[in-house]
Amino acid sequence: MLKKVSSVALTACSGYDKQVLPQVLDRILKTIELPTSLGTNFRSSEVLLKPNLISAKAGPLACTEGTLILAVARWFIEQGARVGIGDSPAFGTAASVLKNLNLLDELAHLGVHVRSFKQGVPIELSGGGQAVLARAALECDLLVNMPRVKAHVQARLTMAVKNYFGCLVGLRKAWWHMAYGGNTPCKEKRFFDRLVRIPTALPSSLNIIDGIVAMHRSGPVNGTPYPLCVLAASTNAVAADSALHAILRVNPQDSPVMAACRRAHMDGADLSQLSFPLAAPKDLQVNDFQVPGILNPVRFNPFRFLKSSLRRVFMNNDRLLERFDGK
Repeated sequence: MLKKVSSVALTACSGYDKQVLPQVLDRILKTIELPTSLGTNFRSSEVLLKPNLISAKAGPLACTEGTLILAVARWFIEQGARVGIGDSPAFGTAASVLKNLNLLDELAHLGVHVRSFKQGVPIELSGGGQAVLARAALECDLLVNMPRVKAHVQARLTMAVKNYFGCLVGLRKAWWHMAYGGNTPCKEKRFFDRLVRIPTALPSSLNIIDGIVAMHRSGPVNGTPYPLCVLAASTNAVAADSALHAILRVNPQDSPVMAACRRAHMDGADLSQLSFPLAAPKDLQVNDFQVPGILNPVRFNPFRFLKSSLRRVFMNNDRLLERFDGK
């Protein structure tokens, strides 16, 4: 049986210049074939941006670049869409991270609403199992997944597929680490085999990968900036990640997320299944991007899991008290 050919738009982009970036973004978004349910007509559509908002405490490099977030929001607003933004950060809320990144006021000025990822809907995953995914991510017309290219101490390299993990509601991300991770290769695979099924449970998606300044050596929070100078877009997250693995010269089999995609025979997991209407991976390849050699266990230490859970509960209670006191 012939595999579906997936298109990945790749282009060089030297920085986040507010004059140049919108032009580069417009070029790649008009090059790829957007989800057929919408085509080129976004008028009155609900578009939800899902950047990586893991934490702002370690600086902006841990998150999708703010200039790119604003440029994507403006692009869809110009197409007539209603735009929202959401994520489920490790600590705090999407709004608190956006505020720390100095984006909240400008997004509000554009009319972009922050959508809560607190309400979840149980969804059956292909191949078995269930995930409680954010209602906001399920009910939009188009989910725009916006990861930053990052080295990762548990997954070696993360981009589009891993970023959908943030659609899990609240503490369920930490619970997945506890329930499906482990201290053996077999148990580690179980976590990633389950994770890569999340994108197929969500509505039509577009992936815009921030590889302009990537994070290497370590991650997903405390890595080092790397000027990769690449912007990528595709409606297939697996295909987009495959292309970036080729650019970074990271063997897909050494990357737990991509290895899981290959075990599941997902469309786009093989580079031969991809088409490149703009630049090809070989045109953008680098030789010195560094990823962790030895990976940390996926399963959290039980004490760390309990501490994280209690911290999230107390942070939520503080916000409730502030509302009650009228602050």
